[in-house]
Amino acid sequence: MLEARDITFRYGKGQPVIEGLSVAVGPDERVALVAPSGAGKTTLCRLLAGYEQPDSGSVLVDGEPLPVAGACPVQLVGQHPEHAFDPRLTLGASLREAGSANAALLERFGVQQRWLARYPRELSGGELQRLNLVRALTAAPRYLVVDEMTAMLDAITQAQIWHELLAEADRRAMGIVLTSHSPALTERVATRVVRLASD
Repeated sequence: MLEARDITFRYGKGQPVIEGLSVAVGPDERVALVAPSGAGKTTLCRLLAGYEQPDSGSVLVDGEPLPVAGACPVQLVGQHPEHAFDPRLTLGASLREAGSANAALLERFGVQQRWLARYPRELSGGELQRLNLVRALTAAPRYLVVDEMTAMLDAITQAQIWHELLAEADRRAMGIVLTSHSPALTERVATRVVRLASD
């Protein structure tokens, strides 16, 4: 179980972006976070994956805090894959940092071997996002947090990526937390919806 227990978070000394929020996600669930823009969805995603630390409360996996070093059991895939890769490394080198990606996983997500010798600036956004997702899955997460993951992609690419991701989640018994501005996508993908209160 991935849990946020009574978490509060603010940037600097401002008003809390998230206040007293609790949410739990099981390994067999695909939970959509739904809220107006600015209500803290992306911040919550970052908290769940350990990219930010709550001011109070805790984020736990099976009752244990997220590790401070090593592979995290919660991986985050955001909307802008160009920000997720070191521009100085080839994509193959970035992928190896997460572990050893098997060829079947690369193939399932449409990643071509020749891309691995290239640098992030040499690929399109859709190509980078496929690699970003493969890298997250290579870390063998128990939970995957996807924040507007396919928002910048065309409809065909969106459908392909989600089809493969849902199949992969079923194979691994991996829970998914997602945000999307597309009600149709949320309805198709989510097994449960959590509505966050707006400010």
